[in-house]
Amino acid sequence: MIESPCIQICQIDPDAQICIGCFRSLTEIACWGSMTPHARRAVMQDLPAREAALAENDQPVAMPRLGS
Repeated sequence: MIESPCIQICQIDPDAQICIGCFRSLTEIACWGSMTPHARRAVMQDLPAREAALAENDQPVAMPRLGS
C-alpha cells in the first residue's frame, strides 16, 4: 500500500489550487500512484508549509490531519 496524506476531505482551494484536506495539487493527486517513493516523500515534506501558507492567508484549513 502506498502512503498517502489524503484525509478524505477533497476540496480544491480556488486561489492556491491545492486540496485543503491533504494540501496536494491536482497534478500531485492524479500522479500519486505512479510517483517514485522519493518524489512522494518530497511532496510530503512540503505539505506542512503549504498548510501554514493557507492558514496565513486566512484560507479555510481542513480538520486536523489524521493521515490515511
